[in-house]
Amino acid sequence: MTQQSRTPLAAQGPGRRRVVGGLFGLGTAVLSAPLLTACGAGAAADPKTVTFGSNGADATPKSAYAAVTKAFTRDSNLKVSTNTVDHDTFQKSITSYLQGTPDDVFTWFAGYRMQYFAKKGLCAPVDDVWDTIGGGFSEATKQLSRGEDGKYYFVPLYNYPWAVFYRKSVFEEGGYEVPRTWDEFTALAKQMKKDGLAPIASGYGGGDSWSVLGAFDYLDLRANGYDFHMQLMRGEVSWTDKRAARVLDLWREVTPYYQSGAGGRSWQDAAQSLIDKKSGMAVIGLFLGQQVTDEKIRADIDFFPFPEIDGSHGQDAVEAPTDGFMLSRKPKNDSGARKFLEFLGGARAEELYMGVDPSNLAVNKQASTASYNDLQKKSAELIASAKHISQFADRDSDPGFISTVVLPGLTEWLGHPDDGAATLKRIESQRSRFFSA
Repeated sequence: MTQQSRTPLAAQGPGRRRVVGGLFGLGTAVLSAPLLTACGAGAAADPKTVTFGSNGADATPKSAYAAVTKAFTRDSNLKVSTNTVDHDTFQKSITSYLQGTPDDVFTWFAGYRMQYFAKKGLCAPVDDVWDTIGGGFSEATKQLSRGEDGKYYFVPLYNYPWAVFYRKSVFEEGGYEVPRTWDEFTALAKQMKKDGLAPIASGYGGGDSWSVLGAFDYLDLRANGYDFHMQLMRGEVSWTDKRAARVLDLWREVTPYYQSGAGGRSWQDAAQSLIDKKSGMAVIGLFLGQQVTDEKIRADIDFFPFPEIDGSHGQDAVEAPTDGFMLSRKPKNDSGARKFLEFLGGARAEELYMGVDPSNLAVNKQASTASYNDLQKKSAELIASAKHISQFADRDSDPGFISTVVLPGLTEWLGHPDDGAATLKRIESQRSRFFSA
């Protein structure tokens, strides 16, 4: 089955991860979009074929998945029929896809996102798979892979940190020092602007409004700590709480240093401005590296942890989303699909994937890191040193709430960053729609 997409892949750009309004509903916008549909899912499905629904439509992940499935086919004598759909369409169509006749195995996200579908009975538990692969994962990763009922529903492949990225040569030429505290960070941004450089690359136009969540999450984690951040994400505290208000107060301090026209720019264009030395810093994920093909440029890219705001929290939390796989609720080839998941959860599959895509990190602790570049090595150290790992706002919270309430509010506020009280009040007024008291 060929890739289904509304526009040619080349016109879409990487589209690494997108938040879609009404993600878990079947609204008009979703039904009018080309739906993610299964390959080979009919009554006469081939018992020697495992169908695989993938959101890795971009060139690098598509090649990485191809390397993995080729190796599995060679080892198992089972064919993998891959159904590759662009990331945006995949997420828009995921609920209707899972309610229909989905592929046996499909790509998805750890934590809350996985737990939602497990709770709805739209995926199958894979405890038997974890009996085989469990020794390769930390307890934290295991926790991210379990549903609320304690059963396993997710097989992880990789994670990647968010941080503040920059080019080393830009810092050397400007005489800039890596900041550790918020005051140092804002002072650096001010100096970059004075030097004629756009201090902070930013692009949240169109479907890329999700990109602002990286800054929001880190500001909250640094100012208020991991526990409060997770309570806010899970709807347990009010968005009009003074601690939430402080996040917008801090954010407003750096909005004058954001790249102009961010609301009309994609995250890819913003990232490219960093690569092209037109901006000085970017709060973004390691997936920035998927846009780099010149190894000399890759070697010039570095990052530092988001700066400390409150000393009692320091820099102890790291955003590191985990991606992987799930099993559909009634796979046509159940035994083959479970064998495939066992392979995907093994060290070899992760090594194969990371050998093609150097913008992610293997989460299986038995996987070799010998091929890691400097950015990967430093990223692995950052995650390993973290006291707390967050997934990202649209993964740690109800994504419908984030996409239809929080993101519109925050992006509108960023266009005219006032005191934020009205914005937070509007967000708070919708909280009860998504979270029970």
